[in-house]
Amino acid sequence: MKYKKVDKKMLKEILSPIQYNVTQENGTEPPFRNEYWDNDEPGIYVDIVSGEPLFSSLDKFDHGCGWPSFSIPIGEIVTRKDFNFNMVRTEVRSMIADSHLGHVFEDGPKDKGGFRFCINSAALRFIPADDLEMEGYSEFAYLFKEKK
Repeated sequence: MKYKKVDKKMLKEILSPIQYNVTQENGTEPPFRNEYWDNDEPGIYVDIVSGEPLFSSLDKFDHGCGWPSFSIPIGEIVTRKDFNFNMVRTEVRSMIADSHLGHVFEDGPKDKGGFRFCINSAALRFIPADDLEMEGYSEFAYLFKEKK
């Protein structure tokens, strides 16, 4: 599957206002009032802009923060320092589309590396495990074969 960066003008037409604000303007959606913070269905999460695979439900955990939290990515991501709001944080972005996804913190599960990737639902599209092959993500289907 090919993933690509999409023109910002086109993104304004295809993304919702919150999806555009989060991915293109480094916005943040409200905690506990977003699509995937409490999603427990098996599958993967991809970049809403490019379709790049980012995280698996197998690495998702409830941190209590109100946003989807993951211990490790399944795809390539980019991190960089974020000095906004008089804080020093590590921002997480998608590799190809350069979408703002959220931030990574060092308060995740110790047995899984100790990281918590705190990600905005508005930056994600969820692909259920049963739809992976049909949606072009068959390389990730093996993750869920024994979990059914």
